[in-house]
This record gives sequence, C-alpha cells and structure tokens, in this order.
Amino acid sequence: MSVNKQIIMKTRPEGMPKLENFEIIENNIPDIRHGEVLIKILWLSLDPYMRGRMSKAKSYAASLNEGDVIIGGAVGRVIKSETNEYKEGDIVEGFTLGWQAYAITTPASIRKINPDLAPIQTAVGVLGMPGMTAFFGLLYVGKPIPGDTVVVSAASGAVGQLVGQIAKIAGCHVVGIAGGKEKCDFLLNTLNFDAAIDYKNQNVDNMLDKYCPNGVNVYFDNVGGSITDSVINKLANYARVAVCGVISQYNLTAPEPGLRTHRAILTNQATTEGFLVFQFAQKYHIAIERMAKWIKEGKIIYKEDVVEGLENAPDAFIGLMNGKNFGKLLIKVSE
Repeated sequence: MSVNKQIIMKTRPEGMPKLENFEIIENNIPDIRHGEVLIKILWLSLDPYMRGRMSKAKSYAASLNEGDVIIGGAVGRVIKSETNEYKEGDIVEGFTLGWQAYAITTPASIRKINPDLAPIQTAVGVLGMPGMTAFFGLLYVGKPIPGDTVVVSAASGAVGQLVGQIAKIAGCHVVGIAGGKEKCDFLLNTLNFDAAIDYKNQNVDNMLDKYCPNGVNVYFDNVGGSITDSVINKLANYARVAVCGVISQYNLTAPEPGLRTHRAILTNQATTEGFLVFQFAQKYHIAIERMAKWIKEGKIIYKEDVVEGLENAPDAFIGLMNGKNFGKLLIKVSE
C-alpha cells in the first residue's frame, strides 16, 4: 500500500497565517471503490480564497476544520480508475483535490484536460479558475465598452494580469495597481498596460488623477481596503465595479475603518456587483476556447510563479498573503 503525503490545517490561523498553523502528515492510500479514481497530483494551485476556508466566518465555501487536508485546485494524472469516464494516464483538474500527493475523488469533481491545448498547469491558471474569473468578471460583470478606462488592483497577480490584457483586447485604456517597481514595469513593458501605479511607493489618489482624468469606468477589485477607497472616489458616471476579492481584509482580526462609498456610488449612478466565478460554470467552454486562441495569437501573456515541492506550500501561501508572489502561484508537486 502506497503512502500519501498531506498538508493539514493543524490550527486555525488568527490574523496572518503562520507555519505552525500547518502540518505535514503521511497516511496510507486506501483502495479505491467503484465510481472513484486515484489521482497523482502534479501541480497544485495556491489562491487567496483559501484563506477564507481557514476561517470560521460565513462564506460561499465551507470552512476547514482543524486536522482537515487543505482544499485547493490541482492538476494530476489518473493512476487507477473504477469508472467508465476516466482511464489510467488521463490528465485531469479538480477544484477540491487538495494539498496532497495523491487524491481519491469521483468523476463529478474533476474534468479532463487536453495536454495539446497548452501546458497542463494552465488548467489551474490562465485556462482554469483564474482565467475564468478574469474573463467573466470583466466581460460579464464589468461590461467594458471600447474607450473605457479600466482600473485593476493586484494587477500583476494570477487574475489581474489577465483582466488587464482582456481589457486591452476590448479596446480600453488600462491602469494597473501593483506593489513594487518590478511588477509595475512588467505591466507596462510586457503586458502593455497603458499605466501602472505602485501603491507601495506612489500616492494612489494622485496617480489616479493623472492616469484617469475623466474618471474610472470599470474597476476590477481584487483587494478592497484603502486602494479601493481611492478608486471609488474616482468613479465616472455609470461606472461598474466588479468585486472579485478583498485580499487586504482576509487576515484582519478586527474591522478596518474605511471610506463610506455610498455617496460616490449614488452621485455617479454606479453599479457594484460581487461575483463568484462558479456562477458562469456552464459557459467555461466559451472562455477556454477564447483564451486559448488569444494565447496562440500572442494577445494573452501569462506569468507563473513556480515553487518546487509540496512541503513548501505553506511557506508559499504565507508569501501569497503578503503579496510576495509574482504571477500565478503554483506548486510543482511531481513530474
């Protein structure tokens, strides 16, 4: 019987996660039953939403309990199958396969990946949840019009970098907000954003005045907090705000004082809409085909931040919470 290496939530984090909140354990892999598949994990996705699962606070996903394997998206190879849908050797992606070397699941929880379409790890990146989030969040929620000014926070991250590029394809003026000169240079010189604001070293309000003189038509919000306060103050008439994430708030132990946004929303007749990518699940095939085409045409560039070894997932995740990642954060578990 083979042994499975797993990472569990040993204790629930209070504020910013720490290494002692995680533990690496080993368990025997049980025999799979009829209707199940055994998957060897090749690539693990680390994403900000995982912090929400570690909290007791009510959310769209069930909270982890202490001792649970950390839930997360992954790409793997089918090792054994007791189903008709999958055979040994198939490459699959699943949103809940978790932080472990092997996973047992059912066909309803995974999808088959075409390795010829793009590198398989893109199934949890540009052609997976982050890509779907960028595509539907911008085009279906933000509803950009050619000529609009689109502002994206966390613009060098897995979702933000794609939002900006899709906005450029849609004919918009794109302003990205990121932390540090290296990330801002990447937005400008590699992704061809029209402007970039370094929130760590520049005054966001002043830079928004400079780069968005007629106001912000679409704001794709990944961070919340003071950055969002600044952007909300610069909204144009009939602006659309797509709320994707609030990473600046995930590790707070007490509510953070902030701007009262209702006046700006009212006077500009703006719309704010929170969304979850899963609401568009029946349309994923549309986005995957479109995004794959844009990649082949060179219209979409994606940056990956790869960390080797499952055992390094906790440290990499803590870095993600501190904004240390540059691009889509992935753990390469095995070949």
